[in-house]
Amino acid sequence: MDIHRRPPPPTVHDGGAAPIRHPHRLKRHSSVPSPTPKASDALPVPLYLTNAIFFTLFFSVAYYLLHRWRDKIRSSTPLHVVTLSEIAAIVSLIASFIYLLGFFGIDFVQSFIARASHDVWDLDEADVVAVADQRLDFPVDQPVPRLAPPEPSISSEEDEEIVKSVVEGATPSYALESRLGDCSRAAAIRREALQRTTGRSLEGLPLEGFDYESILGQCCEMPVGYVQIPVGVAGPLLLDGFEYTVPMATTEGCLVASTNRGCKAIYASGGASSVVLRDAMSRAPVVRFSTAKRAAQLKFFLEDPLNFDTLAVIFNRSSRFARLQGIKCAMAGKNVYLRFTCSTGDAMGMNMVSKGVQNVIDFLQNDFPDMDVIGISGNYCSDKKPAAVNWIEGRGKSVVCEAIIKEEVVEKVLKTNVAALVELNMLKNLAGSAIAGALGGYNAHASNIVSAIFIATGQDPAQNVESSHCITMMEAVNDGRDLHISVTMPSIEVGTVGGGTQLASQSACLNLLGVKGASKESPGSNSRLLATIVAGSVLAGELSLMSAIAAGQLVKSHMKYNRSSKDVSKISS
Repeated sequence: MDIHRRPPPPTVHDGGAAPIRHPHRLKRHSSVPSPTPKASDALPVPLYLTNAIFFTLFFSVAYYLLHRWRDKIRSSTPLHVVTLSEIAAIVSLIASFIYLLGFFGIDFVQSFIARASHDVWDLDEADVVAVADQRLDFPVDQPVPRLAPPEPSISSEEDEEIVKSVVEGATPSYALESRLGDCSRAAAIRREALQRTTGRSLEGLPLEGFDYESILGQCCEMPVGYVQIPVGVAGPLLLDGFEYTVPMATTEGCLVASTNRGCKAIYASGGASSVVLRDAMSRAPVVRFSTAKRAAQLKFFLEDPLNFDTLAVIFNRSSRFARLQGIKCAMAGKNVYLRFTCSTGDAMGMNMVSKGVQNVIDFLQNDFPDMDVIGISGNYCSDKKPAAVNWIEGRGKSVVCEAIIKEEVVEKVLKTNVAALVELNMLKNLAGSAIAGALGGYNAHASNIVSAIFIATGQDPAQNVESSHCITMMEAVNDGRDLHISVTMPSIEVGTVGGGTQLASQSACLNLLGVKGASKESPGSNSRLLATIVAGSVLAGELSLMSAIAAGQLVKSHMKYNRSSKDVSKISS
């Protein structure tokens, strides 16, 4: 499934935006076609007058300041004592210097790079055909099939020149933001260049209505649009005495409705409760020695309790929130895998723990100069992969959530009975998953809920892999009348700061849950609360889906709510 970082406001698009067809939406920065904004934008006067003004300003102000400082030196006046006129002169000097540097220095460097790029891409038609033949594996003696490009949608002369430069390879597509200084304009030009290069239209992929500056350097590179994913809400989820309305971004019909039904059953039964068992992100570098004996010496050193305090001080320098909790080592011959675990505050913490690990490795090389660092991650962490170490040891937040569902609620809301649910859970989630050789998959569909909440709240969707590790338990209690249901999830990896959490749409979803940003009173409490909400929502989803299967309603409900009556072929055409 395509993942986007920020869904659009509903008033901006009605299902999709056409390719760039409005020239007024692309800013024109100068009258001279160039991939960079010209310095003539500094003043609303011709370029030669602007240059003359700033040249004169620079030298006159410099002369004035030198004259004033000479007088201060002669009169023994401190140089740092300045008057208002001198402050204005210093500001003018800095402003004129920035202008002259930007106009002459940056433009010279970019023109030099552009000339070098033209030389690299200066291929004749025969060379282009030969390269295309090799890449597409067509016989050289046959013409290369070419797709007709879409109709041009850039009418601004300046933008048209930049598009042509990107298509020809003279201007790197990835450098448009830095060269233009306008992220939205860069995305529009990159999109048009992509359409012309591939001959494929991107109509239907929205472009406008998105803050491209918010993702620059942190979320997505070389954007050409964004993907719309609807966000629904389930709830209220009554968890630990508080009500939460849970946002879920998904394209699967029935998922939000089913989770909502589970929330209703939990609410009617008095709510659910949760416990955070552990909060520890991990990173495991791999190092190598010349002998296994030498590798074992490092293992013994790291796992010696007497050395922990020293290593913790070194590790914790990486952040005021990072706190080393433990180091566990595994060996494979002369290779050692070092699994560091630490608390990370309200951040998910991958970068934080990696910095701490690097600090420790640098420190260890003083005592182990023969240690060869192969990689900062050796997959013993383990990140974005199903792994027994996460299922057993945990990673991120380890949470257990439980509820007792009353008999009348099971019958009236869930349309089944306690005995049927207990039997189905044993045969499906426990025995069935064991027969399948599941790793952390002893549940009905935990990943459905985890993925939907992750996308809505700006988490890393790929970490759904280990975050969906879950075992669902059901047991008849109170003389067999009521149902005790629990989910145990050892590896929920979430954060409320950093990454996609600070984008507007995802930030709004976090705000809906009351966990937006970092907690100032108790660092880490917001991310832990978010983890419990994820577990509580999984509990609701498990309860509802298992009830639908036990009652024979699964296929019927999907046929009713998950099938569109629209003629998709007509819509797409």
